[in-house]
Amino acid sequence: MAYTDDAVKAKLSALNETQEGIVTVAQWVMFHRRHAERTAQLWLQKLRDSPAPKRLNLIYLANEVAQQSRARRKEDFLIAFSPIIAEATAIAYKGSSNDIQQKIRRVVEVWRQRSIFELPIQEAVEARVDEIDKSRSTGKKPLLGGSLFSSSSGSTPSELQPLVPLQVAVSKATVASTASATAANAEYDKMHDPNTPLPTPPVHAARLSQLLKALANAESSVSEVIKSRTALIEGLEKLLATNRSALSKEQSMVAQLTERKSETEATKREVEDGIMRGLAAENSPAINHGDAGPEGEPISRPEVEALTPPPVEAITPVGSPKQAAQDSDFSAVPPQPQILGGFTLPGFGNPADSSLSAAGFPPAGLGEHQTDGSNGLHAKRRKVTHEEEDYARFAGGDLDADVAELLKQEGDSQQ
Repeated sequence: MAYTDDAVKAKLSALNETQEGIVTVAQWVMFHRRHAERTAQLWLQKLRDSPAPKRLNLIYLANEVAQQSRARRKEDFLIAFSPIIAEATAIAYKGSSNDIQQKIRRVVEVWRQRSIFELPIQEAVEARVDEIDKSRSTGKKPLLGGSLFSSSSGSTPSELQPLVPLQVAVSKATVASTASATAANAEYDKMHDPNTPLPTPPVHAARLSQLLKALANAESSVSEVIKSRTALIEGLEKLLATNRSALSKEQSMVAQLTERKSETEATKREVEDGIMRGLAAENSPAINHGDAGPEGEPISRPEVEALTPPPVEAITPVGSPKQAAQDSDFSAVPPQPQILGGFTLPGFGNPADSSLSAAGFPPAGLGEHQTDGSNGLHAKRRKVTHEEEDYARFAGGDLDADVAELLKQEGDSQQ
């Protein structure tokens, strides 16, 4: 059968899912490998117009042709399929059932394992498939109407919504342009390889024509990428300008809030200090007038008996000897301290200690412990007088005559 567009379309329409049918059509297509580019375009058009099960058979056909071309080192169909294989795989993968999608993924994995296509082409195919999976997972409607706090377009913030289609366009254009540019450059390098012998002029002209188409296709794809990326950059610059303006306002706001916070803290400290001073002023009168009565009048304190002892005259019996006489006798005969070995005996003080006070009473230290100047010991001071002289003065008072006589006799007997 001669090669025509109708013949190719008939072969593709008659393709079934059996291995024999796929191999038969693949052999006929490879036999006409000089028309590889046209066959690839017709194959892509048939893929777009076919239902999901038929698309899987067309992917199997492309897989068979590509693997046979790699095995036989006939790269005509590899070059023809490289610019369109990513888009074709995405068309077949999108909208298919889970079973068909798993089979398509298995074919893509085989391409990677056996290095059927160049690495950029392989990565482009996988990126398109992953993009479809992500869009399908994020595009599911949430149960019960979704969360109250989620936006209508998923997890993308509203500020970034204008950038989403721009980024998607850039991604798609990048994948297509990368594949086209890679295929065109590979064909160009092969055409200008000095180790490759020049074909006949007709074949050389056909290959040059095919190279021109590939280069034009790659140029157009790269131009689309440039256009899409320029639009994305403009959107990003607008978003950046908006955020810079918002940042400036927020910085001014935080400076104002910091100043007001410091001012409020100072006012709060002043108010707290005033409260503490007021509490101290209220508590002070309560402490000073703690003894006031229910009507605020002070309560009189109980009288306390004075601790000062009464004068000597108040406790001296009537008829006692005069104090002045005893004091004069006491001062007339000052006691002499006895010194033993350089120390003053206890019980005897210094002559200066026996002097009378200004009031005419014995010093307050008499009869109490005092510190001796020589030995530092506490000694009890005693009053030393002549008993006979005291008795004579006492007897010379206004006593009864009989009593005075008895006392005199008693004193004589003692002598």
